[in-house]
Amino acid sequence: MGKLYVVGIGPGNYENMTVRADEAIKRADAVIGYHVYVDLVKPRYPEKEYLTTPMTREAERCRMALDEAKKGRTVALVCSGDSGIYGMAGLCFELRGEDDDPAIEVVPGLTAACSGAALLGAPLTHDFAVISLSDRLTEWALIERRLACAAEADLSIVLYNPASRGRPEHLKKACEILMKTLPEDCVCGVARNIGRDGEERFIMSLTELASFSADMFSTVFIGNSHTETINGNMVTPRGYREV
Repeated sequence: MGKLYVVGIGPGNYENMTVRADEAIKRADAVIGYHVYVDLVKPRYPEKEYLTTPMTREAERCRMALDEAKKGRTVALVCSGDSGIYGMAGLCFELRGEDDDPAIEVVPGLTAACSGAALLGAPLTHDFAVISLSDRLTEWALIERRLACAAEADLSIVLYNPASRGRPEHLKKACEILMKTLPEDCVCGVARNIGRDGEERFIMSLTELASFSADMFSTVFIGNSHTETINGNMVTPRGYREV
């Protein structure tokens, strides 16, 4: 029986990949993924067979991985960040259904909420919500409701997929929704190209964030009512100093 590892590779650099992820890829006969993510791991594992699919072909990618594993092969399906947080793990289980073949093992990775937070300082020390602004699979009305509820609950918020060429105004729209509840000077941050060439970090107000030029390589952080800037770092206190 073959085996499918669904591997979170973190932000893409080897230093932020887990030992478990590295070992899974080393065991694999074939590595499958979106071509951008495959290109991140290919230099470190040049001897592997690589199979790719374009963006928006997630179901095809997972079926390919399952089919290769059903042939008795060991397959690593690589995902950016974590394999279960906006990754392919759930879809692989859905497509395999109640069958036991192939065996599936989910290998977690460092999601952008964690790696981006570390780049900015410590913005997620307290409760937080993670919301994707991509409306390709989720209706925008539902995204709006989730944004409003997270702001009302005074949660720190992490925004994935904040903007793209097809969705250039989504971040601005999200900020307008948040500003109905949050103050305009709420501390916010953006981490871009985390762990890759051109890595950048920006700290700004919610008003400034509304006009920020984000892209699909950006992860956005909105602080809660206690978030502050300390020596150029975005910090959300947990309350330890008061204990």
